[in-house]
Amino acid sequence: MSRSLESAAGASASPAEGRVDLKVFISHRDSVCGKCRRQIGHGAWILLAGGRGALCLACADLDHLTFLPSGDAALTRRARKHTQLCAVVLKFSRARRRYERQGLLVEGEALAQAKVECLADDDARKRRRQREVARREEVDQRFVEQFAQSVRAMFPGCPRGREVAIAQHACRKYSGRVGRSAAAKELDERAIRLAVAAHIRHIETDYDALLAKKRSRAAARRQVAERVEQVLATWRTT
Repeated sequence: MSRSLESAAGASASPAEGRVDLKVFISHRDSVCGKCRRQIGHGAWILLAGGRGALCLACADLDHLTFLPSGDAALTRRARKHTQLCAVVLKFSRARRRYERQGLLVEGEALAQAKVECLADDDARKRRRQREVARREEVDQRFVEQFAQSVRAMFPGCPRGREVAIAQHACRKYSGRVGRSAAAKELDERAIRLAVAAHIRHIETDYDALLAKKRSRAAARRQVAERVEQVLATWRTT
């Protein structure tokens, strides 16, 4: 057994009445069931049973359970609450070098009951999600406005309206841009300057044309660096 599999094999505690969940692994190598001696191929679901090695789900007495994929938090929470026997399904990610949760194995009756409960309050949960989305959008919009105000304060010579465009671009959700950084959320001057410099690079220089000519990003940045600094200096003055 590999060390990473060994470390992941311990049972995990469940919040439901202090129950301890079993762990089932999606095998990434061929092995043999330690009880029935049947070949367990790549991609099979196994339970690690200490000295007996890997067990197929039939020999582990788990083959009557139903798989519930990850993704629906309410359904998962309720199914886990109603099932007496539960197993967490894990699969090894070669990219991240760790075992990642794929879902749960639960009793069929528990899953059916959870689905009924979720259907009963589906509208209420949708309204709650909509309120949460609206709240996050309101918070994000306030941050964009604050960021734009900081751009205008630091660069009073910036053409009117550009501060909004800079803030919206830099603070776009999930973009990984400077406006999403922790420093930017504190309205750090360096983060704001980087956002303004990026805007100038794309709008006030021929940087994009240089990239289109297959210049490297580093070479293109060096070529426009002087122009970027000139515009930054101009915008700092009223």
